Amino acid sequence: MSEKRTFIKGAAILSISGIIVKLLGAALRIPLANKLGAGMAYYNVAYTIYAIFLVLATAGIPVAISRLVSERISMGNGKGAHRVFTTALKLMLVIGLGSFAICYFGAGVISELIKIPDAEISLKAIAPALCIVPMLSAFRGYFQGWQNMAPTAISEIGEQVVRVVVGLGLGFFLFRQGLDVAAAGATFGAGAGALVGILIIVIIYALDARRREVRLLRTSGQEESQRSILKKIAWIAIPIIIGAEIMPIMSTIDTTIIVARLQATGWTADEALDLYSQYGAYCDTLISLPQTFTQAIAVSLVPSIAAFFWQNKIEKVNANIKVSMRLTMIMACPCAVGLYVLARPILTMLYPEQLESAIAAVPTLRVMTIGVILLAISQTTTGALQSIDRQMNPVKNLAIGACAKVVITYLLVGVAAINVKGAAIGTNAAYLIALFLNMRSVKKSTGVKFDIVLTYVKPMAASLIMGICVYASYILLLGYTKDYIATIVSIFAGIAVYAVTVIRLGAISVDELKLVPCGEIMIKLFRL
Repeated sequence: MSEKRTFIKGAAILSISGIIVKLLGAALRIPLANKLGAGMAYYNVAYTIYAIFLVLATAGIPVAISRLVSERISMGNGKGAHRVFTTALKLMLVIGLGSFAICYFGAGVISELIKIPDAEISLKAIAPALCIVPMLSAFRGYFQGWQNMAPTAISEIGEQVVRVVVGLGLGFFLFRQGLDVAAAGATFGAGAGALVGILIIVIIYALDARRREVRLLRTSGQEESQRSILKKIAWIAIPIIIGAEIMPIMSTIDTTIIVARLQATGWTADEALDLYSQYGAYCDTLISLPQTFTQAIAVSLVPSIAAFFWQNKIEKVNANIKVSMRLTMIMACPCAVGLYVLARPILTMLYPEQLESAIAAVPTLRVMTIGVILLAISQTTTGALQSIDRQMNPVKNLAIGACAKVVITYLLVGVAAINVKGAAIGTNAAYLIALFLNMRSVKKSTGVKFDIVLTYVKPMAASLIMGICVYASYILLLGYTKDYIATIVSIFAGIAVYAVTVIRLGAISVDELKLVPCGEIMIKLFRL
């Protein structure tokens, strides 16, 4: 039970911090979208390009650090685990400086290539964050290797708080100087937040010095050279980086395809930007929230499985994969159903100043909710494959899906009746292909077999029951109170209904719920 406890608790800590981070992110993006309207296109472009550079620092290398540290800990080599970290930290500094230089000095060229030249100033404003975030992710990877998720959670929350305060403040303050300048002010918050984030985690690292010295004494094996460690990091990280770069690159291509294809089918330039903003700003903000849960599971899964795989304990590897898939479905299904049922009231509640665009975005959001579940399974299976030294498999699988996405997006966005919803359909298709191929790879590599009813049917059944209750609650309350109050009350009612139903159906046990932070409170609250 101890291994299960560590895994579930780690995933829960990252999930809770992730929720806070995403809510804070929404607190930045939603007011900005209300204020800037179509000007959010500049903000979205900057973050899309930023994501491409950021993947170099936050995708493969932290996973490699986490896995290598975990493996050395399982062998009793504390000094070797620490040497992996210090070597990776130097590498991250180099990557950060290089990414900053390309993003800042190449901002003009990049913005011209994607045919939104006014985004140049936003690209320059976000570039400083690229100096800091890589080193920050190295610290997080090191602590995750020890299966200590708290430093990651604390630093993420601190980083996001500052990002929101600075970004929102500058975005509103600079509004009168033009939409491009206001968007640039908002993107500058990323650098300010990253600076605070790294200060927090460095302080935690310093406070952990005494415990670290004890760990370093528990060392066996020869000391590895930096060159040897870098080779191992590259072996694990490069395939993951390539795979992680695929979707940001596809998003950049999306930007060009969507705007160009919309204009080719009769939409004006302003209308095309507005439709793209509905897809990229309004819907993406909501869809990204459920990803927090599944990403937390994937991050916690890597060090948990890597240690068992290194020790050739396949039964424990499979046990953790099963638990992670079940948690993935338990978290993703209600999010997808809830967003689908309350798509219109949630969008109109969040974007009252852009009411017409918010209502127009409802069909797109509903299409994208399907991708919540598809992406969740894809992320979890990717984490499992990365843990068992099959990191190249999800790269190939996602590449196949991404190619399909480009074709589908190009064809469907060009259909006037479908327009921007075609991009959402293309994304769903990419995730569906990737998860199917990933699942096949996981089963082939580990022989794991999932209980279909326990893993998939029960979470979906509980979610559908919740969805019916949420819709009924919203309709009933609508006759007695304001729309936004009915929406908020219905959301909380849905959470309560789902918490009870998912346990009554046996998708998760009371004992497993006790392992989750605040689980005891939930048990008492709902008398489970």
